Amino acid sequence: MTQEQLQAGNDNIGKKIVAIGGGHGLGRMLSALRDHGSNVTGIVTTTDNGGSTGRIRACQGGIAWGDTRNCINQLITEPSVGSMIFEYRFRGNGELNGHNLGNLMLKALDNLCIRPLDAINLIRDMLKVEPQIVPMTEHPSDLAAVMFDGQEISGETNIDELDAVPQRLFIDPPVPATKEAVDAIKQADVILLGPGSFMTSVMPPLLLPEMGKALKSAEAKIVFVANLDKEFGPAGLMNLEEMLVWCQRAMGGRMVDIVLGDENLPELPENYVLFQRDLPSAGHAWRHDREQLGKAVEEIVVFCK
Repeated sequence: MTQEQLQAGNDNIGKKIVAIGGGHGLGRMLSALRDHGSNVTGIVTTTDNGGSTGRIRACQGGIAWGDTRNCINQLITEPSVGSMIFEYRFRGNGELNGHNLGNLMLKALDNLCIRPLDAINLIRDMLKVEPQIVPMTEHPSDLAAVMFDGQEISGETNIDELDAVPQRLFIDPPVPATKEAVDAIKQADVILLGPGSFMTSVMPPLLLPEMGKALKSAEAKIVFVANLDKEFGPAGLMNLEEMLVWCQRAMGGRMVDIVLGDENLPELPENYVLFQRDLPSAGHAWRHDREQLGKAVEEIVVFCK
């Protein structure tokens, strides 16, 4: 390791990194940054209404747990009986078919705890997960869209199936952001948006008024992490610059400062700083390589100091 690399590593010690998103994308980012421990905070989307988590919400209410479970799964470093139980998915016939036991555990702990965040912290402690994981809100809500003809579409699964880009998205009903999420944004040195499904993972947290306000006034540099391949659904009909404009609108006019992507990044206006790195995972061009992604974010942290 060169003296420059050693110095860069020292410069990153204690830097606070916030990553916003959901699902596989946020889990990938958090696992790439796991060596930074509790200095990393993932703010997780809680509006999913599909799959196991959607079924739990339909019969038990509450926030969506699937994205949080996914992030915790990708942060488990020590295999154990606890981690095997948490990752177990039921197969066969009957009501349990398709349910992930981690979702059920989080929901059970949510029922036993005062706050959903308490349930997350209990699981983190049990599985020795150091990075902070905070739900965007602790109140049940759904993602909704307004089409250009005025039609309203409710639910992430329905929005994913749209064949046109909506006019706008909103959270229904309006709910407050988690205080810890807002505080993390205020204290951050770098804020990462994505990677992941743009409309259903990256956008929902930004749509909460307290989150948008905190991002607008944040002293940290805001980084948009571009996906490596086009999405399915309406987000696949958007170009990168349109996505950045949507983020800017949600953040009260605050622009993204840096865009991180691979060599296929399109040209963007000069007011964006571009970081183009070799990010695809070997054998899976659509998936970010954890090590390369972590190195790229550390470069950005040094650049932003």
